[in-house]
Amino acid sequence: MKKILLSGVQPSGKPHIGNYFGAMRQFVEAQGEYDVRIFIADYHALTSIRNGTELHQNILDVATDYLAIGLDPEKTLLYKQSDIPEHMELAWIFECLTTVPYLERAHAYKDAVANGREPSVGLFNYPLLMAADILLYDTDIVPVGQDQKQHVEIARDTAEKFNRVYGETFKLPEAKILSHVAIVPGIDGRKMSKSYGNTIPLFAEDTEIERLVMSIVTDSSAGVPRNVYEIHKLFRPDAELTKLYQQKEGKYKELKEALIADIKSFITPLRKRRQAIAEDREAVLRVLKDGGERARALAFKKMGVVREKVGVKIY
Repeated sequence: MKKILLSGVQPSGKPHIGNYFGAMRQFVEAQGEYDVRIFIADYHALTSIRNGTELHQNILDVATDYLAIGLDPEKTLLYKQSDIPEHMELAWIFECLTTVPYLERAHAYKDAVANGREPSVGLFNYPLLMAADILLYDTDIVPVGQDQKQHVEIARDTAEKFNRVYGETFKLPEAKILSHVAIVPGIDGRKMSKSYGNTIPLFAEDTEIERLVMSIVTDSSAGVPRNVYEIHKLFRPDAELTKLYQQKEGKYKELKEALIADIKSFITPLRKRRQAIAEDREAVLRVLKDGGERARALAFKKMGVVREKVGVKIY
């Protein structure tokens, strides 16, 4: 049987090229090799989105985005987290096994406290809902960026603790990281992130691509505009780029224009495909509904085993 590859994304805004090269393209490449399962983490999004209309639209947009990059519903199980209540049920069971000091080590919680924010209970418990997302489906592989590796480690720790207390039940998942693109730089040189406002959207219009690339901060160490080069190597092999950057050494405007051309060449067909898919909203909803029903059947079966192990299943 094929190994199970699972990942999810929060419906919290437009995807950017960092999302694509850091994780999303792995899903498309994995089709055929793995049993791929991708979920839209809409309950996770409640930690940051407090607008129902916005979240509703974001869910539809994420489903459309995934279909546009090449996910095939015949090969990939695409579903919405909130359609499977077993995610939340299993998270509660994990919460009853996990200590507060252990969760206080989670990066998102520590960052919130360090920045003077008062974290919600949802943010604090976030890693255990993610552990449930992963472990509920006997997942083998979880594609993540380097900065998300801790979530997989927490899922493994949680599985080990449950297995130790109640008997062998959950697989231990492995993180899959492409190190050379695990962290994509933004236009300001920091990690590309929606929270920093330094992204290049995956389906950007040509004028937006031009504006954003021309605003990339140039670091000329070793004669190469490092931030431009680091983004550019996502679209061209290093051998080609080395020659190009040697020929145009110090000509930052021309190098940015070359990057603009390469990004446009990559994004234009994706953008057109997305526009076509978005026109048939009902088809997108059918994909999500069908995926949710199939995922629910898998989750219900697994939770039957878990309920019996913890002792709540009596009939």
